Amino acid sequence: MSNQLLFFLSALGAFNGFVLSIYFAVNAKKKIFTNYYLSLLLLVLSIRIVKSVFFYFNPNLSNIFIQIGLSACVLIGPFLYLYLKPETENKNRNWVKHVIPYLAIITVLGVFYPYVEHQIFWRCWIVRGIYLQWFIYILLSLRYIYPIIQKIKAKEHLKKIDLWFLSIYLGVLFIWLAYAFAAYTSYIVGALSFTFILYLIVLLLIFKNGNETTFFQEKEKYKNKEMDAEMQQQISQKLSIIIEKELYLNPDFNLEEAAKELKTTKHLLSQYVNETLGKSFSNLIKEYRIEKAKKLLETEKNFTLESLGYDSGFSSKSTFFTAFKKLTGLTPAEYQKSYSK
Repeated sequence: MSNQLLFFLSALGAFNGFVLSIYFAVNAKKKIFTNYYLSLLLLVLSIRIVKSVFFYFNPNLSNIFIQIGLSACVLIGPFLYLYLKPETENKNRNWVKHVIPYLAIITVLGVFYPYVEHQIFWRCWIVRGIYLQWFIYILLSLRYIYPIIQKIKAKEHLKKIDLWFLSIYLGVLFIWLAYAFAAYTSYIVGALSFTFILYLIVLLLIFKNGNETTFFQEKEKYKNKEMDAEMQQQISQKLSIIIEKELYLNPDFNLEEAAKELKTTKHLLSQYVNETLGKSFSNLIKEYRIEKAKKLLETEKNFTLESLGYDSGFSSKSTFFTAFKKLTGLTPAEYQKSYSK
């Protein structure tokens, strides 16, 4: 009974992975290209998990199938990276250099050094190389997860799309850890860890029924709606009002309030800040607040560093210190000391 339960739980994740892979490839709203990366990511993960499940419960599994399962791992990292990478950076067939070379290498190795005849070589060198490459892509992908981590540290509200990307990233990282340290636990742990797909399904259902822009659409919500030069100039001029009136000093100042004050729409303002300035609206406001804090440090003396954040528009001291360090590379005290010199 225990073996049957273990088989069911470990195989369940793989089955759900195949189902979700097909869903994103065929039925996802608006056929957004990045969803194909997600579909392929889930597919190669599922192939790897199925191989683990059947090998654990049937050690006599065909070596060809083992080779296919191991080879699928070489694409997990690249597809994770390509999915998390912003659409604006995924241009000009960028996927080719992250997919084709690895496919070619693993195919050549599989033909000239098949697993059937070179098991020791695969276990000692190829498999280790595959897991190293997978881990390198996990590190590269951290670049696109780091802003979400910063939001968590600053206790900012996370969008549903942020939670989705974080779930995908942590899920893949956890599976890598399960396989990388399987020698110290159990080989089947990697397959069991894939049941995080169930969690993704729950998120999927929640997001699908939410009012917020779905994760299917958010990456390309500005597609085919390019802002002309005249509109960009108008928004740029309006943004100066935020600085002139120091509206950013209100800790609760947000995109909606800014749009009302500037007499424009949230969509246009967000599009300008994201596409033209290359940052989020919340980060733009942080920059305004840090500039205010720097001026206070340079001109005022009768205040404490603890109150500086509140005087600059931040809602908490920790949020202020984190943002200041990130943007200037110095703490407020270090900046004040360097300026006084």
